Amino acid sequence: MEIETLAKLLAPTLTAILVFFIKKYFESRPKLITYMVHASAIPLHNEENGSVNTHSIVVRNSGKKTAKNVRIGHNYLPQSFQLHPQLTHEIIRGDNGAAEILIPTLVPDEQLNISYLYFPPNTWHNVHSYCKSDEMNAKYVNVVPSAQLNKIQLSLLYIVLFVGASSIVYWLFFRVWALVQ
Repeated sequence: MEIETLAKLLAPTLTAILVFFIKKYFESRPKLITYMVHASAIPLHNEENGSVNTHSIVVRNSGKKTAKNVRIGHNYLPQSFQLHPQLTHEIIRGDNGAAEILIPTLVPDEQLNISYLYFPPNTWHNVHSYCKSDEMNAKYVNVVPSAQLNKIQLSLLYIVLFVGASSIVYWLFFRVWALVQ
């Protein structure tokens, strides 16, 4: 069998095997993301023209495993907040108004929305400090609404990526072969 024929057969096979193991590695763990949905100040015209501040965050496990002991840290935890959906949670209060909301588990594809209500001089900047679980720190995501690709576009994208990765493996095979000889 010629080396070129062998390379043409091995490149896609090795690429498929490599993609399988990389996918297993990255998908077999929890993946916490968090982002702010909105922040606003609402004027109260009937009480000396004061205002009330509000904002919401989302914490989501977009991974394939359950996240354990999800901790949402706060520099200042307002008295008025709401979790949706209602989950079993614990509030751990610290010094100077700091607190953590502790959620025992967040299963794959589960998300939690936390809405806060508080008064000036506090703003949303003063409320949060971190979000983490036993397995990882949450990734903070800036949310920008965008159109999703349809199934045909995604399929074409994956095919092009696979062909490109196979070409790289094919090229590397010949480079290694040249170094060996």
